[in-house]
Order: sequence, then structure tokens, then C-alpha cells
Amino acid sequence: MKTFSTLVGAADLAHHLHDARWRVFDCSFDLVKTHAGELAYREVHIPGAVYAHLERDLSGPITGRTGRHPLPDPARFAARLSEWGVGNDTQVVVYDDAGGTYAVRMWWMLRWLGHDAVALLDGGINAWEAAGFETTDAESKHPHAVFVPRLRPELAVDAGFVESQSARDGIRLLDARNPQRFRGENETLDPVAGHIPGAVNRFFKDNLLPDGRFKPAEQLRGEYEALLAGRGVAETVHSCGSGVTACHNLLAMEVAGLSGSRLYPGSWSEWCADPARPVATGA
Repeated sequence: MKTFSTLVGAADLAHHLHDARWRVFDCSFDLVKTHAGELAYREVHIPGAVYAHLERDLSGPITGRTGRHPLPDPARFAARLSEWGVGNDTQVVVYDDAGGTYAVRMWWMLRWLGHDAVALLDGGINAWEAAGFETTDAESKHPHAVFVPRLRPELAVDAGFVESQSARDGIRLLDARNPQRFRGENETLDPVAGHIPGAVNRFFKDNLLPDGRFKPAEQLRGEYEALLAGRGVAETVHSCGSGVTACHNLLAMEVAGLSGSRLYPGSWSEWCADPARPVATGA
């Protein structure tokens, strides 16, 4: 069976929609109105899709030292995947209604658990509806499966690593937040404004075309190679506000054929939780 590991088009998903080996997840979310995505899912979603809530399903407990969306316990998330009917041979497709803004989190988490057969629906439910494919409001349930995680801890780095490497200019840290938040001019979600010293801004929405689909691989490759400024992909770490939209840039690099960059899951919200850590502002 052909597997998809980065993006999948609406037509390909439609062809496999009733394939028992495929599972689809709606990850639509709103950081301010945290029930909005789930409510929208109940009104309309792709047939067979299960809803995955960013904070309830795709995040762990928040403490005073974590970011806003810490990673969940791997065993707990694996058990949740089993409940949803995902096994180790399942092709997973994730989507949302915002160009992959939130669905990329689940895409990365499955890779973190050792599952490569996971792809983002390019253009999300908007592209699906634009293509004329069916939607539903019916509840989706699937038979229980067994998902055995094969954790890849090397795909993530912690704050200590970022601090030690940034001090030596050893990594290229790409920050996916919008330019105003990156510069510290308009912080609406975290208690401290600014960015990690040495970081370079790459707004995640710059990965997309006006219709919400990802830019062509060749175009993304050129843009990211310019940002890396001679550094290797393995020296690249992605961050954002809480480790969610950073995955968008990581996926874009994978689409571009630049495989092997890593995620700082705690990102700015974890970094600024420690007042001893340095803060930079401006461009």
C-alpha cells in the first residue's frame, strides 16, 4: 500500500475514504475559543473523521515550568490512538479549517511516536469542500486497534539544549510566530513579549498559497535554504508560542525535501516561564 508521509490531496483521500486501513482526524481549534473547533466538527466534517482536541488529546498537563501545550505522555497518547482505531499499519490523515495550523501538531506527534504513515490534508476541509466531496455531521466511531509506540526522542529538543546551542551559535532556530509577536510588539498569549536570542522569524503562514495549500516543494526549498544561511538541516530547530505552529515549518521543510530538522516543543511559552532565561526583542 502506498503511504503518504507529508501531504495528501483531497482526491487521494476521497479515493481511500472508506478504506479500513485509513483513519482521518479533524484537529480544528481556536486558541481563544477552545471549544470552537469541536463545535464546528459536530456541524460538518469529512465522513469517518474523528475529532482530536489540541488541549485534551494532543497536550499534557501544564505546570509552572512548561509551555502552554506540553507534549502528552507517549504511552497515554498511544492508548488514545488505539481507542481511535489507529494501528501501526494505519494510514493517518489529519486536517483542520486553518491551513494546517493545528493539525500539524498531530502530524508531528505521530512521527514522534515512530509512525511515518501520517499526512496533512493539503488545504484542509476547505479544499475538500471546494472539490465537491461529501461532508457529514454524523458521529464517527471505529473498531479498537493496537498502536505500539516506537518513540523517537531525537526529534525533539529541550530548553537546556536550545540555551546551550544558542549561546554558541550552534543551531538555526526558526520561530513560526507572526512578526509582531516575534519582535515583542503585540504579545496576546504569553506573559512576556519577545523571542529567544538568536532566533530567526519564519511566519508559518508564509508556507501557504492564497488558497491555503502549501507552496510547491521547489519554492519552499529555496525559501528555507535562504533562511538556513549555510547551516545543515540537522542544525535546525523549530519553535513558536507553544510548539504547535512550529510543526508547520517543520512539515514545510519535509515537503521541500529538507528532512531531519527538530522541534522545541516547549517553545516561547516554556522559555519565558523561567525569568532567568534571556529575552530578545526587535527584528
